[in-house]
Amino acid sequence: MTNYVTIDEWNIIEEGLHLDNNRIYESIMSIGNGKMGIRGNFEEDFTGDSLKGTYIAGVYYPDKTRVGWWKNGYPEYFAKVINAADFIGIKVELNGENLDLAKSKVCEFKRTLNMKNGYLLRSFVVEDTSNNKFKIEVKRFLSMARSEIGAISYSITPIDNDATISFTPYLNGDISNEDSNYDEKFWNVINKNVDSTLGHLTLKTKKLDFEVTTAMKYNLFIDGSEIEFSPALQIEEKFVANKLSTPVKAGSTITIFKYVAVTSSRYYEKENLTLKAYELVKEASKIGFEELLQEHSNKWAQIWNEGDIVIDGDPSAEQAIRFNIFQLNQTYTGEDSRLNIGPKGFTGEKYGGSTYWDTEAYCIPFYLSTREAAIAKNLLIYRYNQLDKAKENAAKLGLKGALYPMVTMNGEECHNEWEITFEEIHRNAAIPYAIFNYVNYTGDEAYLAEYGLDVLVETSRFWASRATYNKFKDKYMILGVTGPNEYENNVNNNWYTNTMATWNLKYTIKVIELLKDKYSAEYKNLENKLNLKAEEIEQWKDVINKMYFPYSEELGIFLQQDGYLDKEQILVKDLSPENLPLNQKWSWDRILRSCFIKQADVLQGLYLLDDKFSVEVKKRNFDFYEQRTVHESSLSPCIHSIIAAEVGYEDKAYDLYLRTARLDLDNYNNDTVDGLHITSMAGTWMSIVHGFGGLRIKDNTLSLNPFIPKAWTKYSFKVLFRNHLIKVSVSASNITLEQQNGETFSLLVKNKRYTIHENETITINK
Repeated sequence: MTNYVTIDEWNIIEEGLHLDNNRIYESIMSIGNGKMGIRGNFEEDFTGDSLKGTYIAGVYYPDKTRVGWWKNGYPEYFAKVINAADFIGIKVELNGENLDLAKSKVCEFKRTLNMKNGYLLRSFVVEDTSNNKFKIEVKRFLSMARSEIGAISYSITPIDNDATISFTPYLNGDISNEDSNYDEKFWNVINKNVDSTLGHLTLKTKKLDFEVTTAMKYNLFIDGSEIEFSPALQIEEKFVANKLSTPVKAGSTITIFKYVAVTSSRYYEKENLTLKAYELVKEASKIGFEELLQEHSNKWAQIWNEGDIVIDGDPSAEQAIRFNIFQLNQTYTGEDSRLNIGPKGFTGEKYGGSTYWDTEAYCIPFYLSTREAAIAKNLLIYRYNQLDKAKENAAKLGLKGALYPMVTMNGEECHNEWEITFEEIHRNAAIPYAIFNYVNYTGDEAYLAEYGLDVLVETSRFWASRATYNKFKDKYMILGVTGPNEYENNVNNNWYTNTMATWNLKYTIKVIELLKDKYSAEYKNLENKLNLKAEEIEQWKDVINKMYFPYSEELGIFLQQDGYLDKEQILVKDLSPENLPLNQKWSWDRILRSCFIKQADVLQGLYLLDDKFSVEVKKRNFDFYEQRTVHESSLSPCIHSIIAAEVGYEDKAYDLYLRTARLDLDNYNNDTVDGLHITSMAGTWMSIVHGFGGLRIKDNTLSLNPFIPKAWTKYSFKVLFRNHLIKVSVSASNITLEQQNGETFSLLVKNKRYTIHENETITINK
């Protein structure tokens, strides 16, 4: 395993310049603030291998689908969050020589992602062709306090001799995506301008008519004193810049502060975009870099106060979990219910920045426990607002109700692989499960009347329509699907899919009864709106009672799907290492015929429906399936880790946790170049809190059943639960609970009830 970064609890540090692995570091050093994000690209020119990436949340492009041959029903496009105007650029010349870290002589180099305060810092020394050395320090952040603002501080100190230093801050709209299906560029220029300290570009997508204005303002200081300058103005088709040059004495430091504002037509009228961008960037410049950074850092302090995890005795693990928490929080902040979480967030182009079922199955638990409830609620409202599109998706398949897309921006399906788009329908139960999870955790039953029942009813109608009645067996079956294990396509009766479909129907009926009882007036309106009839609910009950679930009496396990045991049963441990990863070494045909499993499938259902199955049942299924799982999805190890913890396999739980914790930092799957695995980072958090901490909600009560991995001396995590902020600390000898906010309430620890008062700390001996 390559050690890409220095182990440090609060920082991600690259020591030395690694040009061969630059894309890996660009991914790792990505920053964002929920509204926008940038990869860890350099401000100055760089001719080495790089994936330039600047992304604006919610601004996307319907790139025409490209497939080998067309099938009826294929989506016309693959939506993607597109690369936007490069706003970090500052061309630098030292005594007339262009600074390019791929070509310049770099004597020292250090790049640091400061997670505690949320900024990226580079410090390095370069030498020109006359052997003059220059010390350079660059710091940037995207403000968590002002989500349309970014700021850069770029400082140069001539070490040996006086020097002439030139800066050219610019905005570049001549950008593209590497993953463009037809090498198309996605933007047109609407207007642009530049003067002595200000400049802007307004770009418009060639389809969908999103408009984005990027404005810049800058000022120049030498040794802390602002200086006047008369820059040369540059304006090209999709490019605006200023060039300014000044002499700097040896030992003095020149600093350019570049402020950027990004406004989009998602939030402002198009005719006001430029005016608003200038207003914001001027205000940022007036406030100044250090004050902007301080208010940004204060926002991060609040996030860490409510969601930090501390691990004593294992700084590598502590660094990893903080990295995951950091990336999750800068990807999604929850103010806008039109936004969601792409599997790569703002860190790369893969998966297009679209919404997958990852959000509901993996991310919502993280936000429920670490941020205010409104954030998770907005993720649910995102799906509620796309219900009509989901109904259209189902109708395209000739089915009733609503089928939520596997991949989407606006509710339409936009994935171009048949086995994913049309067969991986289990995602349709993930949204109802997220509703259950939210209500169960927060106690917000009113959500069900306001938003939830509409989604539950329409997804239930889909399942009842999609199930096939077999009159010979008097069973309902769900045929021709792909389960969570994508190494099986077009199978019949995937256990997870059948189980979650049945659960979806049961939960909908339960919610109907709840609303009838507690929200009778609201329910009456919903009953009329949804045209709910008693006979339809009776038909759902018939599907529930007669659903077929594949099962092996001999092994005492749920079968992943019909015919799974017909496959040659080989264990992963018996595979030669040169066969792994399968998805890079084997043909697709060979993978499909094998027994090997990409990710948690049956075990995914055992995790989600935790209270429906005994520990013994979970153990038998874990013992069978884990040995056949290659974990070639980043979403897999965390689920296995949680179940391993629950059934008492503590060492196995820890080993599986390690596989997901440093997935990106250590480039475990050799794919960090593509961007970070943002949604699986939520799974890493789940491994600790749900796995090692044993967090569950039982009968409306917070329940904990923690253990400590042998490699750790102590660990702690915080959870927000119904206006209570609880810090849970676990050592080999005791469990400590500290209520940092909230009134008296009771909770369960190892199935024993304890009462904890406001600002009280209690210690429980093991």
